[in-house]
Order: sequence, then structure tokens, then C-alpha cells
Amino acid sequence: MSRAPELVEKLFLGNRKPDDLYNRVFVVSAFGGITNMLLEHKKTGSPGVYARFASDDRGAGWQDSLRETAECMCGVHSELLSHAADRDRADAFVRDRMEGARACLMDLQRLGSYGHFRIAQQMHTVRELLSGLGEAHSAFVLTLMLQREGVNARFVDLSGWRDTANPKLAERLAQAMADIDLTTEMPIVTGYAHCDEGLMREYDRGYSEVVFAHLAAQTNAREALIHKEFHLSSADPKIVGVENTVKIGRTSYDVADQLSNLGMEAIHPNAARILRRADVPLRVTNAFEPEDPGTLIGPEGGEAGRVEMVTGLEVQAFELHEPDMVGLKGYDACALEALTRHRLWIVSKHSNANTITHYLSGSLKAIKRAEADVLKTYPNATVTARSLALVSAIGSDLSEVQVLLRGLQALQDAGIEVHGAQQGLRRVEVQFLVPRDKLDESIKALHAAFVGEQKARPKLVA
Repeated sequence: MSRAPELVEKLFLGNRKPDDLYNRVFVVSAFGGITNMLLEHKKTGSPGVYARFASDDRGAGWQDSLRETAECMCGVHSELLSHAADRDRADAFVRDRMEGARACLMDLQRLGSYGHFRIAQQMHTVRELLSGLGEAHSAFVLTLMLQREGVNARFVDLSGWRDTANPKLAERLAQAMADIDLTTEMPIVTGYAHCDEGLMREYDRGYSEVVFAHLAAQTNAREALIHKEFHLSSADPKIVGVENTVKIGRTSYDVADQLSNLGMEAIHPNAARILRRADVPLRVTNAFEPEDPGTLIGPEGGEAGRVEMVTGLEVQAFELHEPDMVGLKGYDACALEALTRHRLWIVSKHSNANTITHYLSGSLKAIKRAEADVLKTYPNATVTARSLALVSAIGSDLSEVQVLLRGLQALQDAGIEVHGAQQGLRRVEVQFLVPRDKLDESIKALHAAFVGEQKARPKLVA
């Protein structure tokens, strides 16, 4: 979204005739970094407005953070909007939303000063309120840009701003789309929707894709397209180089789920489920190459015998060792309960007779709290946390590729120590545990071994 001027030209306008502009609905996310400032940084955990308010509801640090976010939002749209009148409208929009949010939080602070009220009970509502500000801003700004280009764009605000109703998501979408003529209007829809289900509570930061999927299913869309900055490729181009990557082209929902588990979301798994059930085809494209068909995700999957992607992430190996657990039940349940309570993402897992290891994505603070909880229940156990990296080779059908054997050899040839490796019976993913500082190097080595080999194969022409 931060490259909106290019999007307007390539994705919205291009060489399209006026009659080809419409019959499209766009669901937009916030501008880059804005949601991190409103909530907390997704990767580093650095506090935003929400995190500061949650940690010190009587202080004023969150107000400074809110002010900085408002200034950043205005700075973003001032670079994108070429007309002074549009900039003034966008400034007023941000001012109204951010001042409204500030007033709400201050009122909540005042209520919290009375013993009968507990701010903690309202924190989900605060998170919902703040999360919708970024998407509302980007949708409004994009609408202004398109209208300036002569497109009959319509701002569709699902955030429930100053709305006393709290409908179900399906009802919210139906009401918003009820009087829109898709043949003559282009709806620009906020990726956040305020509804009774509470999207942040259910999906956290994946809510925009869930709204997108529900809207595609509800409107019986011909096709659902997710536009990204790059093609869905064989690896992160920033790690292995754009010239070395291969567009996946076609893959399965199973592969999409594995990518989601590793933080490389092609689409949120709940969104994929909605589209699958509604029989709406899903395509992931490069927004800046609209002529390219991108990658189709469907039940038929991709080509067998091919590693489609190599990716990875930093993890913490949370190891519970207890000699007395042999033959007993409950140790795993205790660990899972603690990890769930502290909102730690379980990427993978391994166990033997007396040790259970969960490979986690989350903050060290949360992991230490989970460790303390486990030790309260099992004081004689040994719990350790170790920083590692998990690198994965993924494909629709890896049964004939010998990924585990060849992957170990490729990492050994690259001089990378492997702390562990595992392969599931479904043969869609093989995982390698390596030193954390070898993450990128491991991805390069595995990508060269599997995808580089595929690129080197000769093409037969009939």
C-alpha cells in the first residue's frame, strides 16, 4: 500500500477501458508500519499505542505514541496525494479518527480510576478500536487518489466508526455492499471490520485476509486475488536474490498452510478455508506485474516431486525434560496450556520418552513466564529455552525427492551444523534446525540444492 501511486497506474488503471474498470472489489490493508505503531511491532514486539496503554493505563506514554502515529499517517498520505484539497481532506480524516480514539482511551482511563471498573475487561475492545484506524486511513486515501483519476471509487468503511450497532460479520458486509452498483462503482473496502465476533480476538493480525475471504464468498466472486509486492516464489528474494527465485505457479492449500505456519503467509489459513468451502478460486499475484497470472492455489496442488519453496524463521526450542514422565500422561498438556496462556506460537514439536520440545515463535519474556508456569506444576523438571532457526523445504508432494537426505548433505557441504531434522508422513515439508545466525545461509544452501537444480534442468520442446 505504501507504493499506492504505482498501484493506481498498474493495477487500477493501466490500459483498461472505462467499461473494464468495474466489477472489482478491493480490500486494503494499512500502509506499511502503521498497524505496528497502533498495536505493537509484529516481529520485534516493540510497543505501540495499544501496548503502551495496556502496560500503563494511567500514564500518558500512549498519548505520545498516538500523536506520533497520527503524524506518520499524515506524512504517508502527503507523499501520495498530489492535490492540496485531497491532502486537507485526508488530514481532517486522520484528525477526526485519532482524536476520537484518544477521547475514548482517556474516558476509559477515568473509568478505571473507580474501583467498580476494570480496564483489563475492555482491552479487547481497545485493540479492535485501534486496529481499524490503519485500514480506514489507507482505504480513504486510496479512494481519494482514484477519484482524482476519474474513477468512481467508493470508500466502504467496515470499522464501525461511531456506529452503535454491533452486527455479525456477514450482516456488516451485507449492509455495506447492499446499495453498491458494481458495474459503475469501485468499492475500496477496509481490511478491518467491526463485528460481534471480534476479528482481533479470533484472528489477530490476519483479520484483513479473513474479511477479504468472507467478502469474496458472500459476493460469489469469480476469482479471489491477493496482490503482493513479489510473486509467491521459491524463497525470499531478499535472501537468495530475485534472479535465483522461481515463481511457484501452482500449489495446494496444504502448502499454503505450511507457509502460514512459518510466517510466510500466502493467505491466512482461516481465509483459505472460507474460499475453499465457497468454491472461489484463489490467485496470488505480483501487484506490479498485473499481466502475469501469478500463482493459483487449489486442491489439485502443484507438480509432484518438486520443492516449491524454501523458507524459515527464528525459533526458541522450549525443552521440558522430566525422567518421571515415562509412561505417564499430562506433561504435554501442562506445557501446551502454559504456551497457549502466554500466546506463544508453536511452529513445530518433537518428543521422546522423557523430553518434550516445542519450537516457538514469540518473545523471551513470554517464554520465561511459560517456563515458570510449567515448573510450578512439575518442580523437579528441567526446562530450557535455546535460540535456533528452523528452515523448511516445502512442496505439494515430496515423496520421491529424498529431501531429508539431500538437505542434510547440502547443509553439511555448506559447513552448517544441523541440530535436528524431521519429516512428516504427509511428505509436504521437511524441517531442519540450525544455528540462529545461519538462517539465511541455510535457506540459500537448500534453495540452491533443490530449486537451483530445477532451474538447471533442460526444457524439452516438441
